Amino acid sequence: HNQRFVASHQKAKEILDSGKLGKVYSFKTTFGHPGPEAWSVDGADSWFFNKEQAFIGAMGDLGVHKSDLMRYLLGEFTEVGAFIETNAKQNTDVDDNAVCILRTESGIIGTLAASWAYTAGSGDNSTIIYGENGTLKLEADPEYSLIEEYRTGEVVKHQLGKIQTNEEGGQTTTHVIDHFIESILEQKEPLITGEEGYKSLQVILAALESQETKQIVSLKQGVAVK
Repeated sequence: HNQRFVASHQKAKEILDSGKLGKVYSFKTTFGHPGPEAWSVDGADSWFFNKEQAFIGAMGDLGVHKSDLMRYLLGEFTEVGAFIETNAKQNTDVDDNAVCILRTESGIIGTLAASWAYTAGSGDNSTIIYGENGTLKLEADPEYSLIEEYRTGEVVKHQLGKIQTNEEGGQTTTHVIDHFIESILEQKEPLITGEEGYKSLQVILAALESQETKQIVSLKQGVAVK
């Protein structure tokens, strides 16, 4: 879950924890690109499109990264609703488009979108958080990786480096391997434990259940609730 290591995301976490943004009301987070066929070594025949091998599509490839990021920034989710489709790719039965509605324990509501159908450019990996005192825009601007906008008129723009991509060289600075080795050498718990990864996956599995049952799924009780 390399999104926790992205500089803009870590800075946003610092701002949120400081209370500068005040009470957080809502968010929207997106992870979408043209699809694995553009960069997978197998192209359009990639295992990504094989349900027996991949289990899920864009929600497993991209959505889980955003559920993990939002848990990291805003806390645990308690309810999930979702619309999930296979409407962009041919000859596959895994999902390629999804929009989810999420609620945190503290009552923050927002949307999470995952897609293999953002066909122009390198895609969208942005997050916007709306709070009592202002708004945080993460990876939503081509020049500034984090923009703070406050109701007072104050605007703070941060150039913190580019988020990782699937383009050449884009995956060499994820910090995941370095952190893994550091955790072993220093005998400390990593930022993302197996339990953390499991919790982030639970959000995605709840979204799949919501699509199937056409109901809101409670993560606290593990059952769908009307």
